[in-house]
Amino acid sequence: MKPSRVLAFVILLGAIAWIGSGVFGRDGEQTAALAPQAETQEQSLFRVAVLPVTVENHARRIVLSGRTEADRRVTVIARADGTIEQLNVRRGAQVKTGDILAVISDEAREALVAQAKAKLEQRRTELRARLKLIEQGNLAPLQKPQLEAELRAAEASLAQAETELSKNKVRAPIDGMVIDVPVETGQPLQIGAKVAEIIGLDPMLAVVEIAERQLGGIAVGDTAKVKTVNGVEAEGRVRFISAAASAQTRTYRVDIELANPDGRLPDGVTCDVILELAPEPAAHVPRSALTFSAEGRLGVRVVGAGDVVAFVPVRIVEDGLDHVWLGGLETGQRVIVQGQDFVKEGQRVTPVEASATVIGKG
Repeated sequence: MKPSRVLAFVILLGAIAWIGSGVFGRDGEQTAALAPQAETQEQSLFRVAVLPVTVENHARRIVLSGRTEADRRVTVIARADGTIEQLNVRRGAQVKTGDILAVISDEAREALVAQAKAKLEQRRTELRARLKLIEQGNLAPLQKPQLEAELRAAEASLAQAETELSKNKVRAPIDGMVIDVPVETGQPLQIGAKVAEIIGLDPMLAVVEIAERQLGGIAVGDTAKVKTVNGVEAEGRVRFISAAASAQTRTYRVDIELANPDGRLPDGVTCDVILELAPEPAAHVPRSALTFSAEGRLGVRVVGAGDVVAFVPVRIVEDGLDHVWLGGLETGQRVIVQGQDFVKEGQRVTPVEASATVIGKG
């Protein structure tokens, strides 16, 4: 082989070796550069605070504004004409059933009673005498039914006269408090004139109006708590739920019966009524976790498998100042409670369990 050819062959091998060393060097440098870049991407994932939730049956509560109302309210009227001779009560008096509130002049009703008594005694005497005559055969037996009928008529006349006389006394029909006495001693009255007004304070009612969407959550017998504006607190039970809505407000009347033996609860005072509705599955989360999807749906963002963000639509079961009860979640889901507005669905994040200060107290 000629020396020139050998030299050319050596030069070719050298060139190939030089080119090869440059390619392999760059591949090594690229591989060495990719490892730190992957580590940097891992470290740059957005950190979010998450709270694992537990779904439980939660009894919803609603607070409604209402008023107290006396269970019984009676207007006492005069049942006879006459003048008030005696007035025994005034506003604020406590009365029992049957107590005499006022006495009206008899207007000859006592005389009518005396006359009826005399007539009855006469009929009795006549009946005894004629029965003896009938027994002796001196009087026809057919007269006995007539004599007995006359006696019964005399008894009825006396009962009627005594009833009219009893109307002189105006009596309390219920236990309660007298709240109005619009008459005075010596005042003439006619039948039907108002003498007094009485309200029964025990039991007392708390009356509220409930929306139709909440109507299905309560039932007669449910417990309710009541607090009046003057600080009196009481607990009672739902006694009545209206079956017809108000034409003006489209709400339904609900009566809560409250024991009031000492009269602490007055009639007509404003009060707050707390009703517990039927329980339903819900999770307790901070209110700040609520957000909206791109479509405008209310929900929360959660961290799912692979630490990937997902959006879960929810419904508010019960609203609160700092926390809410939400339906639509599942036990164990990690709800993002901090940073949810800075991430989007499908994004991979670094979840960090929320601290007690974030979780707060129920």
